[in-house]
Amino acid sequence: MTDAVKGPASYFPAIENKYGRPVAEWKDLIRSSPLTRHMELVNWLKAEHGLGHGHADALVAHTLAE
Repeated sequence: MTDAVKGPASYFPAIENKYGRPVAEWKDLIRSSPLTRHMELVNWLKAEHGLGHGHADALVAHTLAE
């Protein structure tokens, strides 16, 4: 039996389905942004790319933790 994915990565399949871009592409976008603070990045993804708050938060949290 495999363990269920937990934490921010649990949102990744829904993010890819809803927004039509692979998670790796979103993470590259976050890394290339001049913004560095968590909430700045979340708000930018929401305003500029139309992501919902939970999806933006999951992507930023996972990317900044790497």
